[in-house]
Amino acid sequence: MPTRPPFDPAFAAAADADQLDRAAAGLTGRGYTVHIVDTPDEARALVLKLLPLDKGIFTAASETLREAGIAAAIDEEDTFVSVRRRIAASGGDFAEQVRQGAAPDVVVGSVHAVTEAGEMVAASASGSQLASYAAGALTAIWVVGAQKVVPDLETALRRVRTHSLPLEWDRLQRSRDAESFIGKILILEREAFPDRGTVVLVRDRIGF
Repeated sequence: MPTRPPFDPAFAAAADADQLDRAAAGLTGRGYTVHIVDTPDEARALVLKLLPLDKGIFTAASETLREAGIAAAIDEEDTFVSVRRRIAASGGDFAEQVRQGAAPDVVVGSVHAVTEAGEMVAASASGSQLASYAAGALTAIWVVGAQKVVPDLETALRRVRTHSLPLEWDRLQRSRDAESFIGKILILEREAFPDRGTVVLVRDRIGF
């Protein structure tokens, strides 16, 4: 029977201002638009300001979006065209969610690690959000807590396996009595299209 992966609490520490600045510079150099905000509330206000009112927006499954109130503001209110709300209204199942979520106008989500050089790492069991992150969405916005900034790619992958995965394991145990696993890992090295990708770095800890 699968057991909970070992947990490294060291990855819960928020990066300092210099580390955040280096990550922001690295991301900018790789083609992303970067904002640094102080709190999750500021992140939510910024993201909602950036979103179009007339385009379909898909919220990737994310504790960061849930904790910041971003997912609720998009999917539970009538201000935006929510892809998840549209799927639910049509009676769509998980397969339909995967199909529509793979290529929305806009995806809003998070990643599990950002290196100081500007690489981003996202892991998923099903991989349902990774297609939109990589290329499917015309516009992508990622909200990232300061504790996810790490020195390099090797450390980023270790953070995914020894910090994010155990926390997601615990969440699924509480909510569904299920185990989590890593099915797919996406490494975002660089953005090819100008103005496609935006990263909102939060000085606070938020998400896994």
